Formats: sequence, structure tokens, C-alpha cells
Amino acid sequence: QVQLVESGGGLVQPGGSLRLSCAASGSIFNIIYMGWYRQAPGKERELVATISSSGSTNSADSVKGRFTIDRDNAKNTVYLQMNSLKPEDTAVYYCNCHIRDRYWNFYDYWGQGTQVTVSS
Repeated sequence: QVQLVESGGGLVQPGGSLRLSCAASGSIFNIIYMGWYRQAPGKERELVATISSSGSTNSADSVKGRFTIDRDNAKNTVYLQMNSLKPEDTAVYYCNCHIRDRYWNFYDYWGQGTQVTVSS
């Protein structure tokens, strides 16, 4: 089993910044990629950004130039730096971890979610 613990959400004014963190622990053989998704009220969960073990990143067009994802492989931790936040960024942000075990089985794990609210 793998546990994901998120932190860093909160209330921020438009134009402000927040930094989310997500640490993975447990039976980890090989993390393929880690990332962040978000879900706003009444909407489906959507990709925000992902980063592979080699550092390759992918992000939604809506956050390009404002959000940056990075990771510390030694700590199995992924970060999401969010700048120039907008009210439409308000959502519950979920950490995701895609893992391979020694038998080449693949699993997805999710964090419990952290609320980000952008409002004046």
C-alpha cells in the first residue's frame, strides 16, 4: 500500500501564490510519475500537471506559465507552485501517483485532496 499526504492548500487572493506538497510513502518500488488533478464544484476532475521520474512535465493549457510542478525523487515528494492564481483555480486539488511494482503491475494512488480557494 502507498499513502499520499498533501499539504499547502488554503485561501488566497487573486494574483497570489500557493505551494502544494505531496509526499508518498509505503511499499514503493518504482514511481513512474506523480501529478496533480483538481475538481471544482459541479465539474469533472481534470489534469493540472504531471512529472515523470526523469523530470518530463505535462500541464494543462489553463495553468501554463502560472503553475510549475517539480519533484524530489529522494523524498518521493511532488510540489506544485501556483502563481498568479485566479478565482477559476478554486478547486480541491488531488495528488496522484502512478507506480510500478517488481512484477510490472501498475497502480494509481490518490491523496485525500486539499482545498484551494482563490477569492478576494
